[in-house]
Amino acid sequence: MGTMVRVSSSKSKRGIPIPASTTSSSSISSTDTVNASHEFKISGYESSKGMGVGKYIASESFTVGGHTWAIYFYPDGKSPEDNSTYVSLFIALASDATDVRALFELSLMDQTGKGRHKVHTHFGRLLDAGPYTLKYRGSMWGYKRFLRRTALETSDYLKDDCLLVKCTVGVVKSCTEGPQIFSISSPPSDISQHFGHLLESGELTDVNLEVDGEVFRAHKLVLAARSPVFKAQLFGPMKDDNTDSIKVQEIEPSVFKALLHFIYWDKLPDMEELVGVSPQWASTLMAQHLLAAADQYGIERLRFLCETKLCEDVAINTVATTLALAEQHHCSQLKSICIKFVAEPENLKAVMQSDGFEYLTQSCPSVITELLEYVASTREHSVTSYGRGNDDGSRADGRRVRQRIY
Repeated sequence: MGTMVRVSSSKSKRGIPIPASTTSSSSISSTDTVNASHEFKISGYESSKGMGVGKYIASESFTVGGHTWAIYFYPDGKSPEDNSTYVSLFIALASDATDVRALFELSLMDQTGKGRHKVHTHFGRLLDAGPYTLKYRGSMWGYKRFLRRTALETSDYLKDDCLLVKCTVGVVKSCTEGPQIFSISSPPSDISQHFGHLLESGELTDVNLEVDGEVFRAHKLVLAARSPVFKAQLFGPMKDDNTDSIKVQEIEPSVFKALLHFIYWDKLPDMEELVGVSPQWASTLMAQHLLAAADQYGIERLRFLCETKLCEDVAINTVATTLALAEQHHCSQLKSICIKFVAEPENLKAVMQSDGFEYLTQSCPSVITELLEYVASTREHSVTSYGRGNDDGSRADGRRVRQRIY
């Protein structure tokens, strides 16, 4: 049996509805009973009488539900006030524990085979207080007046001076389980290192890639797995006549080296080392070239990484070229960021004087139109926001308005 608990909420303290996607969790509380029985044979009943009130014969200990138990039989009874009129029978917790909840059954067995046992049981009964709780080691459950001695000695429970006692214990165990979370330490993935070393070693290469007179050795299957363009060139129906040697067009050797590095290592190489210029511009220049190469060979992850890198490195001297690349290779987010950067009043004039702006104008005239429209809309919004100004560039309330360059 179990109880499902879900942590969720439909409204905040202010009564504002919370979306159905509110984070929730669950746990399951389950309660089970672990049952086991033990038989205790008591020989020499007649000799045990007279040992004294409160004196007992104990069974060997046995284990149920992770706890140790023992049966205690009192031939002269457990309570002095009964004057040895009854025999007493108890089950005791014999191990160190606290608040152990359990169900019990104590039986004197009919030894004639008729099945008329003397049974006291919790099992199968409706218990108002639930299972019995034993608070500590030595706690007992049972009956001081289990059976009158006179009745016992004339019953079928006693045979050949022997009694047979059977005890069943059902230990109640509850546990609450949440999501199964296992923390097993595992080494990081090293597949890229294996492929990277394969490229560096040159082992088992089967294709030459010629780039502006420089030859790179590679593996057809790796290239095909990483690039749909290489796959078509090497294995497609329109594959090149000579798939052992491919001539690469429109890419510089340093850029193609970086492209191969990513194909095998799944990460960007050291940009400064490849480009051979100061670190201030190395990453931007290489990211620009790699963006074009990634788009050319259909390597989407590399294209995304280059776009992200260029978004972070927008600068006056490079933004015009980056904007042209964004337009040519359909990088909408990068294009939007570049346009907003150029439209800033403090940037516009400087960008228009950069070498890349002339290239942008010639290669992507439609972008210039978009840029001018964005600048115009920004200016219109600024005028509306600031209100009517005075001739000295101040507002009617006397606050200065930053001059914009258009």
